[in-house]
Amino acid sequence: MIEVAAAVIEQDGRYLITQRGQESHLAGLWEFPGGKRKSGESLEECLMREIKEELDLQVEVGDKLDQEIYAYEEREVMLHFFRCRIIAGTPRPQQGQAYCWVTPSEFSNYQFPPADARLLRLLSGHSL
Repeated sequence: MIEVAAAVIEQDGRYLITQRGQESHLAGLWEFPGGKRKSGESLEECLMREIKEELDLQVEVGDKLDQEIYAYEEREVMLHFFRCRIIAGTPRPQQGQAYCWVTPSEFSNYQFPPADARLLRLLSGHSL
């Protein structure tokens, strides 16, 4: 099982999402930024490292919003979604990925991985 930490960064009613690169699993889908946890790393450390590497942002990791285990055909992932706050920087994609700020009502305009469905409902104010 692959453990992944993802940042739910909200500013002024909008959430930061990024598009997965063409060479990655689930290429082209939109997601909350983050990545795989390395051995010996806490989920919070993973998230701070990944957000710095991907977007050149320094974040403060807050409460865990949700956790989801999802079995894709080729792998199983355990996603940990944390509320995060930007404490330094503005998003500067380091791998050429697209990013945008969207409101919950705009989530349906973007295609997300199936594992994000529950979190999207939660952020949109729907019951789980």
